[in-house]
Amino acid sequence: MTTFNRAIIPDAIRTNGATPNPWWSNAVVYQIYPRSFQDTNGDGFGDLKGITSRLDYLADLGVDVLWLSPVYRSPQDDNGYDISDYQDIDPLFGTLDDMDELLAEAHKRGLKVVMDLVVNHTSDEHAWFEASKNKDDEHADWYWWRPARPGTTPGEPGSEPNQWGSYFGGSAWEYCPERGEYYLHQFSKKQPDLNWENPAVRRAVYDMMNWWLDRGIDGFRMDVITLISKRTDANGKLPGEYGSELDDLPVGEEGYSNPNPFCADGPRQDEFLKEMRREVFAGREGFLTVGEAPGITPVRNEHITNPANGELDMLFLFDHVDFDCDGVKWKPLPLDLPGFKRIMAGYQTAVENVGWASLFTGNHDQPRVVSRWGDDSSEESRVRSAKALGLMLHMHRGTPYVYQGEELGMTNAHFTSLDQYRDLESLNAYRQRVEEAKVQSPESMLAGIAARGRDNSRTPMQWDGSAYAGFTAPDAATEPWISVNPNHAEINAAGEFDDPDSVYAFYKKLIALRHNSSIVAAGEWQLIDADDAHVYAFTRTLGNERLLVVVNLSGRTVDLPRESTELIAGGVTEPDIILSTYDAPHTVVSLANRELDPWEAAAVQL
Repeated sequence: MTTFNRAIIPDAIRTNGATPNPWWSNAVVYQIYPRSFQDTNGDGFGDLKGITSRLDYLADLGVDVLWLSPVYRSPQDDNGYDISDYQDIDPLFGTLDDMDELLAEAHKRGLKVVMDLVVNHTSDEHAWFEASKNKDDEHADWYWWRPARPGTTPGEPGSEPNQWGSYFGGSAWEYCPERGEYYLHQFSKKQPDLNWENPAVRRAVYDMMNWWLDRGIDGFRMDVITLISKRTDANGKLPGEYGSELDDLPVGEEGYSNPNPFCADGPRQDEFLKEMRREVFAGREGFLTVGEAPGITPVRNEHITNPANGELDMLFLFDHVDFDCDGVKWKPLPLDLPGFKRIMAGYQTAVENVGWASLFTGNHDQPRVVSRWGDDSSEESRVRSAKALGLMLHMHRGTPYVYQGEELGMTNAHFTSLDQYRDLESLNAYRQRVEEAKVQSPESMLAGIAARGRDNSRTPMQWDGSAYAGFTAPDAATEPWISVNPNHAEINAAGEFDDPDSVYAFYKKLIALRHNSSIVAAGEWQLIDADDAHVYAFTRTLGNERLLVVVNLSGRTVDLPRESTELIAGGVTEPDIILSTYDAPHTVVSLANRELDPWEAAAVQL
């Protein structure tokens, strides 16, 4: 079992309710998007050897766990989230030997490695799906197959089993001529949903998971794991199917209904997760399980992450990254800070007695947070706002997740034309909304994709100022699979690594605080000044120790709100400043003046 060079939280301090405290209760996870991290063979795609070559950088940063987005064999329709073989590495990324080398080298440095587990769906090129096309095969019921609606012509528009739409645009049903039926795909048509109602499907998944754990990985991040249990009527029919006892929702502006209320957190969700825990993780130590959890409420998060229930260690909830838009993500709105605080408070208070929270603002599906809620218009505002957003997140109770490049303050791509994008979701959404449904103008849609599109987080990691940012050799014959952000000459790891005022240096301090301060990792959390439109303030308490966290999430000087002011009425000195986005002397003056400068944030010992 991998050991860490950091303090372990004493069992006298409650974390998630387990005894002893789990090893991950003061850990920090770093997400790697392999195709964009480091290319070692010049083909324009990152690879496993590239990750291994950068392990010293990650160890220096201080993170504890590396989460790899999928590297399994895949047609790459959705950048690897469409898996055709769970027990092999895609040649794009290397070989199983490369994976074994990565595990060994990571473990030498005290780093754990968690793999992405994508088992709500497979690729349509997986052997299971190919076999499932035959109604007489043992895999015939491994996916959600349904006949065309009675009285319609199979394969023609309107003959789909119900009116569900895919999250990636278009219908959630695809006709398969070989079988003469439709299959459900909540995402791409090349990502058919597995039928978890079938025990043989679950057995195959658990066997695969055990195979990887036996090989040495340290756990799984489980992609859309809360979509595996669908709601059906007494006869097994989905809502809206012909003869179903369950009504579907009305269709939306794009002509389809939303499957999420019927596919998220379904009736057998807890049963499946408990079974997985028993069949895969029982008797093992040192692992981590985190589920991507669309449709899960904070109350349900408490239940699923309560160790007494034997399900998952933690979940990713999404209300805080889904609410800043006008109905759809492609119509972004400015950050409503009081609304954001209410959502985050709901996450925190739901697990104040038992369970655990995941802390994130960025990942491979989100835009860069410094461009989203910060200010990347100048170097000073980018650095300040990146630090402020980092401090805001990391001072919450839970496990922080750092997405690659976040520790450098990497920004959105700022692409200006559709042909610069590679992401299936963005391209499909443009076609669906602009060209087919005609519900959004080309200009508005391009602006929406530029602000919220997933490719913003997928441009190559910016290692240095060379032609391809150090992601691949500057004289490589093949360009990176997606354009490097032009600002890599100014924003890169080489320029920040030894700079004590850099975003990178600030993240090292945040991570060290998590490791060494029990109050940061596990202290009680309480929101204050909830209605202030500019300052996010809260306290952390552990025994007689108390911290005040104040974050000005705006680009102007603002007054310190009332409750925060009252807490520092006795005055603040430089030793009281645990961490600041400026420096201790500056923040002491700011607090004495009862104000915060642009993007000024601090953790203050009370």
